[in-house]
Amino acid sequence: MPRPLSLVAAFLLLPALAACNDGPPLKPPSPDAPMSTARYQCQQNKTIVADFYDGKSSVGSDGRPIPGGRAVVQLSDGRKFSLPQTVSGSGIRYADSSGTFVFWSRGNTAFVEEGSSQTVTYRDCVQRR
Repeated sequence: MPRPLSLVAAFLLLPALAACNDGPPLKPPSPDAPMSTARYQCQQNKTIVADFYDGKSSVGSDGRPIPGGRAVVQLSDGRKFSLPQTVSGSGIRYADSSGTFVFWSRGNTAFVEEGSSQTVTYRDCVQRR
């Protein structure tokens, strides 16, 4: 009695499917673990290390989305900031509650603005690979 073609195909594909899984199942990252880390080299030999964390987005009273991510930014002068992601027209913006420290990231570049006058203190930062 001939076997159905689907049974033969499944039997032949089983080893190929098993080869695709050569380790334990993937687990989602711990909420305390960053999704990614970026290291930037800036002008004047300054550096930035940024750990990026995911978070649940919400919707503001005006209907605009409010991002839920955050970044922990460490500057080469020793300062470290934990910043919530904020609304941005271009790139990704992280800022303290007063808006006097802002870390911007876009593609593989970044910069930092500080103070009420938003002076760029870390400029032309490029991600190191």
